[in-house]
Amino acid sequence: MSARQTALITGASAGIGTEFAKLFARDHHDLVLVARDRRRLTELAESLRREHGVTVSVIAKDLSVPGAAQEIAAELQTAGIAIDILVNNAGVGGHGPFVQQDAAAQVAMIQLNVVTLAHLCRLLLPGMVQRGRGGILNVASTAAFQPGPLMAVYYATKAFVLSLSEALANELTGTGVRVCALCPGSTNTEFQQRASIGRMWPFGAGMMSAARVAEAGYDGLRSGKRVVIPGAMNNLLALVVRLVPGSVSGQVVRTLQERRNRR
Repeated sequence: MSARQTALITGASAGIGTEFAKLFARDHHDLVLVARDRRRLTELAESLRREHGVTVSVIAKDLSVPGAAQEIAAELQTAGIAIDILVNNAGVGGHGPFVQQDAAAQVAMIQLNVVTLAHLCRLLLPGMVQRGRGGILNVASTAAFQPGPLMAVYYATKAFVLSLSEALANELTGTGVRVCALCPGSTNTEFQQRASIGRMWPFGAGMMSAARVAEAGYDGLRSGKRVVIPGAMNNLLALVVRLVPGSVSGQVVRTLQERRNRR
């Protein structure tokens, strides 16, 4: 991918998203940073402009609201910004029995993790295909490989992200557009706090840094990988769960979740 292309990164105000922004800016890509927190985005944008001399635009948007993707596309069109690389990093989780979780929060999770992600892909892909270059990096999770009792909706949304990404990668073969699904395991970000998970095992054990996860995804997209699972243990676990029935892997997940709650 040549320099001075433009990358749009969602969830860029913290964690893996911020690390993605640093990597793309380091390699002289212009940026569009998207998240809810305008203050944090503006501070990051100023830092990246100063350090790397790139153009950085900020769009403060709640991606869990229906129509957010269309609004972003309209702002890009008005500003005359063509997106060469889309990084769908924004996501949210939730913990607890499905029937006890707030229904509105579950719908918002699906809207953010699934609908907005897919809509942004659909809106920005045609331009990439027309130009014959570009890339999409969708952040899924190792949760995508098995059902997740007590985090049922979150696991299901990440399974969608992985499946969509692999299908698009196949469809776009020969177009010059790459699609990669990044499937990290436990990562030291704000996600655990927002999902009411905390830092307890298994999520608190063996956490990877956000910088390391972002670098794995960034390198994977550039090298044309379709799925990237950072970390040897995460790769092993993803392989194992593919070899056992979903009823078995789902029970294992539930046991780990319940054990964590007792601590």
